[in-house]
Amino acid sequence: MAHAVKQAYRDVMYQDRHSAFVLYLDVPAENVDVNVHPTKHEVRFRDGRTVHDFLFRTIHKSIADIRPQDIAERSSDNVSTQFADMEEPASQQSMPFSTLYQGAESPSPQRVKETFAAYQAFSGSAAPQSPAYQPVSTGSLTEESILPPLGYAIAQLHGIYILAQNAQGLVIVDMHAAHERITYERMKEARDAQGLQSQPLLVPEAIAVSEKEVEFAEQYLDVFRQLGFELQVAGAESLVIRQMPVLLQHADIEQLLRDVLSDLIAHGQSERIESAIDEVLATMACHGSVRANRQLTIAEMNALLRDMEATERSGQCNHGRPTWTQMTLSDLDKLFLRGR
Repeated sequence: MAHAVKQAYRDVMYQDRHSAFVLYLDVPAENVDVNVHPTKHEVRFRDGRTVHDFLFRTIHKSIADIRPQDIAERSSDNVSTQFADMEEPASQQSMPFSTLYQGAESPSPQRVKETFAAYQAFSGSAAPQSPAYQPVSTGSLTEESILPPLGYAIAQLHGIYILAQNAQGLVIVDMHAAHERITYERMKEARDAQGLQSQPLLVPEAIAVSEKEVEFAEQYLDVFRQLGFELQVAGAESLVIRQMPVLLQHADIEQLLRDVLSDLIAHGQSERIESAIDEVLATMACHGSVRANRQLTIAEMNALLRDMEATERSGQCNHGRPTWTQMTLSDLDKLFLRGR
């Protein structure tokens, strides 16, 4: 269960932090073995893989579904506490954002295609350039009842932060961190839509493993193939890598394969290959995002805010840092001792 939770938080948790959690699971009694520990300190699920997959999918989706509109109305002193909230997103009961505001639609198929083309052309020496933001209507700042969740931009601070006004007060956005997440998610969308590119190895790589690892490699050959690897069993304790994903050409493939097999044996599944590929995409997204000290127009800043509202996990960058924070009018009043 701990492994499933950790995987679900994979690219939204800052550095070496770990999530604290309490899980309440309703499981038929016959699916739990309570006799694996003499003092009942540990129990075992009869089908641990199903439980693992259920937890991973549920938590992963809950994190992805959180949007700025679910958080903007919550006053909090700690932005990380806001984004740890796992409640059902309020946006599911609200009117679709694109029906209220111009320019807030999800990326078009053409935009995804263009991003993927840039991603395919990446050679390791240069990062893809993200499409320029297009101007959007800023509306009227006096019409607070229809302000979008992140509001409208009013200024740029030291070429790093965007200052925006929404119905609750002041929104501060780290523009590089926000654009990095948007670019990263678009690259993942393009990868999922087009599939992974693989390349055969000029000299196939043989790896000495245990009999159990060979057994699990054989069992999951189709899974490896879907992830861009072509493995061949060469003996009772030997595997051969004949093909691998293009994006992992500079990775330690032998160690990665051993780690994946270890996960398969322990948990029945592994996210290590996807994680390694995502790390490459995250690096590309970082280099392809707007940099500090780049001056943006008000229209460009507003376009970035609208993209954040439509992007999964936009509350954190690819490294787990917050991309924006909210200071309500009440927070600002306290700073200046207003109302006392």
